[in-house]
Amino acid sequence: MDDPSSMFDAAFWMTSAAIIVLLMMSGFFSGSETALTASSRAKLRSRSDKGDAGAEAALKVTEDSERLIGAILLGNNVVNILSASLATALFTRILGSSGVAMATLVMTLLVLIFAEVMPKTYAISAPETVASRVARPIRALTLLLSPIVAVVQVIVRLILRVFGLQTDPDSHMFSVHEEIAGALSIGHATGTVQKEDRDRLLGALDLGNRTVEEIMRHRSGIEMLDADLPPDQILDVVLSSPHTRLPVYKEERENVVGVIHAKDLLRAVNKAVRDGGGAEALRNFDVMAVAMKPYFVPDTTALDEQMREFLKRRTHFALVVDEYGSLRGLITLEDILEEIVGEIADEHDTEADQTLTPNAQGDYNVDGGMTIRDLNRQLDWNLPDDEANTVAGLVIHMAQSIPEPKQVFSFHGYRFEVVARRENRITKLRIRPLAASPDPEA
Repeated sequence: MDDPSSMFDAAFWMTSAAIIVLLMMSGFFSGSETALTASSRAKLRSRSDKGDAGAEAALKVTEDSERLIGAILLGNNVVNILSASLATALFTRILGSSGVAMATLVMTLLVLIFAEVMPKTYAISAPETVASRVARPIRALTLLLSPIVAVVQVIVRLILRVFGLQTDPDSHMFSVHEEIAGALSIGHATGTVQKEDRDRLLGALDLGNRTVEEIMRHRSGIEMLDADLPPDQILDVVLSSPHTRLPVYKEERENVVGVIHAKDLLRAVNKAVRDGGGAEALRNFDVMAVAMKPYFVPDTTALDEQMREFLKRRTHFALVVDEYGSLRGLITLEDILEEIVGEIADEHDTEADQTLTPNAQGDYNVDGGMTIRDLNRQLDWNLPDDEANTVAGLVIHMAQSIPEPKQVFSFHGYRFEVVARRENRITKLRIRPLAASPDPEA
């Protein structure tokens, strides 16, 4: 039997020290990988803007995620294999052939605890802080190992290509919009983000994906002025209207020739009456002299672009036309803002309150013209709005006809009952989720 003193010689202690150092390096690589992949680029950018050089380095090193992961994995595997080999040699020297099994057991525990779980747990608890600290050495390692990593990447892509798989290292699995929307949904589910805050942020994010056509007031609901009416009747209509701006048409409603602002009209009428002699001046008053030039926009314009145009032109009102130039409806700056902050009501609004509350049976009475987006937003439902903008439009699309009152339909997990119809328009509906209803599908 070997002399124990000869086993614990300088070589033993040097090998043991090397294993400890390699385990520490493995822990560094594991923690760095977790921190750099789990850290939020938005938070790193915020730190960088405040002068954090480590955060700036972390942003740069994570730009090429494929090369970063390749370098870390290469370094981690080298130190793990080397430490396992040294441990096997060390335990074999002490225990003989049984040292292989003992080395496997001991190194598995050491690597699992000190090189994987512990550093990764620490890194995930403060990913941005850790990422800022490890970014510089990891960047140096990435540059050092980049030739080897590049060869490995080529081999991997060739093997994947053999199996018909293509990779695009420059693409991102999720867009920034999806990442933010997902984070808001998770925050709302965990209670850290209020529903109103989530809706406002998602509304602002969606402006670029939605068009004027989706939220415009349809032409059938536009209050308009006939330019051929006597001036006193025009004044009566303007004073009785809840709107400050009214389109003016000649002969037919499609032929919009101007837009009257109530303040401009009242100022002009007041001046004419004061300067021209009372009622006679009012009878000769020309309404088109104070009408503004109408502003037309295509129905395919994105909402964020239209909002910028409103701000640029310093106007709040536009008429919407289709590709043939036919009038489709109108849109205001308030309509766009309501997509972000929700319904904006004032003392002159005449529309019924669209706050939805269920009856005893769990039914919601909904106006047919209510948009699907507003319904989903208020009740946290998920009705599709790909084929229709309004609830009535969705029912007509799914029924492939214009339903009669009291007809009932079930689709997308909800029960729809037509309550009222005016000519070819569904004006009232009664809706409830099927999960809350014992009724069979219609």
